Amino acid sequence: MKVGFVGLGRMGGNMVKRLLSKGHDIVAFAPHAESRKEVEKYGAVGVASLSELVTKLSPPRVVWVMVPSGQVTEETISTLVTHLGKGDIVIDGGNSFYKDSVRRAELFKTKGIAFLDVGTSGGVWGLEKGYCMMIGGEREIYEKAEPLFKALAPENGYAYMGPHGSGHFVKMVHNGIEYAMLQAYGEGFEIMHAKKDFNLDLGKISRLWNHGSVIRSWLLELAENAFQKEPHLDSIQGYVEDSGEGRWTVYEAIEQDVPAPGIALSLFERFRSRQEESFSAKVIAALRNEFGGHPVTKKDS
Repeated sequence: MKVGFVGLGRMGGNMVKRLLSKGHDIVAFAPHAESRKEVEKYGAVGVASLSELVTKLSPPRVVWVMVPSGQVTEETISTLVTHLGKGDIVIDGGNSFYKDSVRRAELFKTKGIAFLDVGTSGGVWGLEKGYCMMIGGEREIYEKAEPLFKALAPENGYAYMGPHGSGHFVKMVHNGIEYAMLQAYGEGFEIMHAKKDFNLDLGKISRLWNHGSVIRSWLLELAENAFQKEPHLDSIQGYVEDSGEGRWTVYEAIEQDVPAPGIALSLFERFRSRQEESFSAKVIAALRNEFGGHPVTKKDS
């Protein structure tokens, strides 16, 4: 298939390379010329604007958008609406909020443009291992675009979820689960790291647990890699960002009256990681001192 690809970042660039390696033709756009030049080396046709990208495609066109969620996606979608026409297909493979995807599908529908929301997981390893894709939209459109999913995914690595919004909804929950899993691994390794008596090799433990353990996972393989590079992670600051999906999952749990304490707490722990010093911890220390005379640790003057 010939497809226009918008966004050539850490995932988008590798997705283009994988599609090219599977025989697809790519017209690629990104605002930075360096990103375009990188995929051009693999056979993509680089363009400097969305309008140029559309002119390089023949109707019915397929355009895959792989840009950060939020305003960038909104601007990209708004621009594409003005350049595409009836019968064209837009695929949003980023981490958009599912309610935004439902709204955007309705906007495209007014122009006769089809839309698929594709939750995509795989990170920087996707080029080699393939991407897991959760796809929402009209089944007929999904089937038209299926050669792209087949090229990008490993075996059994993509599936149709349901109507518009369902792909990004499932990916949102996927990432909420990821938050909780990462938190559990982080806490477990911290407990072992704190046990100085045993001088535990965390890289060895990561490798061991991936052979027969009930908590084996790809994340543990990545932990092994990280600990091999730096056994005590001394150069890494314990500052953890969030890209939105964990928050949305917690919001959805509240809307649906579903208890999700593990995911919610993992999100709040990310917030805590960004504090140089916790004021709430100061309050707790002060109150313990007030009611029980428990000692407080004073700052160095």
